[in-house]
This record gives sequence, structure tokens and C-alpha cells, in this order.
Amino acid sequence: MQEKILILDFGSQYTQLIARRIREMSVYCEIHPYNHYPEPDNSVKGFILSGSPYSVRDKDHPDPDISGIRGSYPLLGVCYGAQLLAQKYGGNVMPGKIREYGNSNLVHVNESDPLFYGIKPGTRVWMSHGDTIEQLPEGFQITGSTATVKAGAYRIVDEKTWGIQFHPEVYHTTDGARMLENFVFGICGCSPTWTPDSYIATATESLRKELGNDKVILGLSGGVDSSVAASLLNRAIGGNLTCIFIDNGLLRLNEYESVLDSYKDMGLNIKGVKAGDRFLDQLEGVIDPEQKRKIIGRVFIEVFEEEAKKVRDVKWLAQGTIYPDVIESVSVNGPSATIKSHHNVGGLPEKMNLKVIEPLRLLFKDEVRRVGHALGLPDAILRRHPFPGPGLAIRLLGVMTREKLDLLKEADHIFIEALKNHGLYDSVWQAAVILLPVQSVGVMGDERTYENAAVLRAVVSTDGMTADWAHLPYEFLGTVSNEIINKVRGINRVVYDISSKPPSTIEWE
Repeated sequence: MQEKILILDFGSQYTQLIARRIREMSVYCEIHPYNHYPEPDNSVKGFILSGSPYSVRDKDHPDPDISGIRGSYPLLGVCYGAQLLAQKYGGNVMPGKIREYGNSNLVHVNESDPLFYGIKPGTRVWMSHGDTIEQLPEGFQITGSTATVKAGAYRIVDEKTWGIQFHPEVYHTTDGARMLENFVFGICGCSPTWTPDSYIATATESLRKELGNDKVILGLSGGVDSSVAASLLNRAIGGNLTCIFIDNGLLRLNEYESVLDSYKDMGLNIKGVKAGDRFLDQLEGVIDPEQKRKIIGRVFIEVFEEEAKKVRDVKWLAQGTIYPDVIESVSVNGPSATIKSHHNVGGLPEKMNLKVIEPLRLLFKDEVRRVGHALGLPDAILRRHPFPGPGLAIRLLGVMTREKLDLLKEADHIFIEALKNHGLYDSVWQAAVILLPVQSVGVMGDERTYENAAVLRAVVSTDGMTADWAHLPYEFLGTVSNEIINKVRGINRVVYDISSKPPSTIEWE
């Protein structure tokens, strides 16, 4: 049985980061809403209460019954979690005289406390709270203080319960990883057994047991998630898996052929479908990005359904859902506001009476890549940048035409190949060219031009939830700009996007 740490999520922006840090220690960790978590069994080694945008002083603040946890399992309250424990058991939490956001230092540390083994006074910590614990309940003992917060950290005497009013999971907290290691290994007694190989073995056995001799279809995109899901399923059920790769006409230049070529030696049962004209006929002249997405989603489902029906006796639809998608779907705050609709095969399971299987639903993106590497997937797939389901349609702003799409494909190809040739591709999370519905005056030779403007977009990120613009060398950007303008007839101006997420999104539409 895989031992695990459970995190009760109170809505903090850092909750996923706690889980990632623990998993980096090769220990399995799950996130559950504070008001809907599983009954712990022998596999659970400890609990963490996350931070929260709420205050424990709010009338309707999150306040779960943890009587079955406290005292029975090791427990660590982080920020809001620490304040909740103090308030819940007789302490006093008040608005701080000085709100603490950002860097601070623990001027006092109880170095004999198990949570702080190996950590010295003066260590930097990251604060993010307006309230503070003014008075601890009886039996609570201070183990760490900053210059302005006496109860910066505490534990309950004769009980494996700790609270800290800072965030150990962020890199600003110098010894945060050590604190989490002390909790996970020293206090909870976990072993570092959560590895790509152990996941593959467990997942393969589980898939064989659940699927038996049933047939499964999967929509391949050429991306990391669907490719790793296909490889894992192939290991479990072999020829009972059929993969369908649809060319919607909105892929990168020559991508349909290159993606199929990259799958050649993986032993997958793949059917490639060239359906570009069917998509582009529906998109011609469309301007609104949401309408583009809906058209692409609808036509994709139509094509996928037609191809799937050719596979007899299919019972399952496999999807490359990963853990952030799962967490979002059960968020303590409900589904996030829709920024833009996403393209997937939604609606198909019900329509075709299929059950859904999600082999990667427990993994973060970086874990998916590590599992893929252990499965022997080629680097060309594992290193591939994320690419939106609607493809280049949402990178062609304004009226959709085949002519503009060809311009965009050429410019995009130049940019991506240049990143690879200059050794910059792997240092960038995602890169794109966006064709603007804007024309500008230019001069080529002795002639005046009035042509399109294009944007280069490149970002660095860990998981795409936040991103910073990539600081690519000026010389490189100049080279790419010159090549696009000289080779792509119809583009006479190239600019570089230096906005981060937030406030901007990675894609423009």
C-alpha cells in the first residue's frame, strides 16, 4: 500500500506547491478540499492544513472537524492552518499590528524541536498573512519567533501537532525544504518510495485489473500528456488500445508527419486522420476566438466519433488528464472563472456510452515527463512545448483565412527551429508566433509595403499556472525578426511580447 501525506486545502495559491515539494522527496501526497477528504487508513502517514485567502476571524471561515486527525496522526498547520488550530482550541487570533507579507527571519528557533532539526536562528522565511496569533492555547509551546511575531511557530506539547505562520514550500523560505523533510521523514516516518518506476508498476497493474480485456481509444495530440498516457496503457493492455491522431489543419508546419514519425518506434496502434479541410471550411471568415474554439471542438468530436466507431466493441475513452486538472475540478472555491473554453473530447463518453480512464490523473506535469522518460519515450516528445488544442487558430487574431494561416505557419516554423538551433528551446516553457490583425507601413528595397505585424511570445514556467516572459538574447531576437521579414512574404514587422502571467495569459486568445 502506497504511504501518503494528505493536504487539506483551504484555497491557498500555494497548496499545489506544498504537494510538489513533498513529491520531489519521492513521497506520495494528495490534495483534498478541507470539507471533503477521505477517511484515513493505514497508508496515511500525516496531514497538512494549508493556507487560505480567508481569515479565521471571518464569520463563515473554513472550519472542518479534525477531531479524528489531531492526536491520531502527525499534523502540520501552515499559515491559515496554524491560525485555525490556535483559534479552534482556545487561542486568540487578531489582525496583526504590522501585516507580514514577504521576507522575514526567525530570530528564535528551538533547534531541539523535531521540525527544526538542523535549522539555525536567523533563517529566512516567507510570510503572507494579515492576522497573527496573539495568544496560544494552553499546552501550545512556541518553537520559533520573528522580530514582530512571537508565535511564528509552535507545537502542541506531548502531541505530534505543529503550526507555522510562514510558508515552507516557497523557495524564499531558505530552509523550507529541510522543514518539510523533517516533518515528512522524521515526524511522519515516510520512506522515499514514490518514484517513476514504482508509479509505472502500480499504474500498469491497476490498469490491467480495471480494463481487463476491454478495448480503449485515446486521442493523441503529439504532446507529452497524451503520449505518456498512451505508452502506459500500451504497456498494460497492448493491442486493445487504439490511438487516433487527427490533423485539424491547425498544427505547426509539417507537424502531422513529424509527430507520426516520432511515434514510429513506440509500438502503438495509431490511426492518423487528415481532416484539415473539414476544420478550415468551418473556420473561414470567423473572428471571435470563443467561436473558433467551439467550432474546432465540435468538428473534432464529429471526426473523432466517426473514427472511434470504426473500432469495434470499444468500452473506454482514455484521456491525458493530469493532477492540476483534477484538483481544479474539486476546488474548495468551486470551478475557477472561465477565462477561455478548452478544447478536449468532452461530451464523447456520454454520447458513445464510454467509460473514462485517466492513467495520469495523479501526476503533475514534471512527474509526467519523468514517467515518460522511465517508459523510454523519445526526447522529441518529452521535451515538446505545450501546444493549445485549438492550435494556430487562436494565434491568428482577427479574421480566419487559409492565406493568413500559411503566413503564421511559416513564421512559427522559423521561430521554433531557431530556438532549437540556438540551444534555447529547452530553457523555454512555451513559444509561439501570434499574427496580429494589424498592418503597418514598411520599406523593402525601394518599395513601400503595407503588411502584417507578428508577435514573438516565449515564456518560462514550471507548470503554466504562472509564467514570466523569457529573456531571450537581443541578437537572437534580431536574427529571428530578420529571417521572418525576409522569408515570409506578407509580414513586415516583428515585435516581442514582454508581459507575464498574471496579469496576461500565455496565449493571446
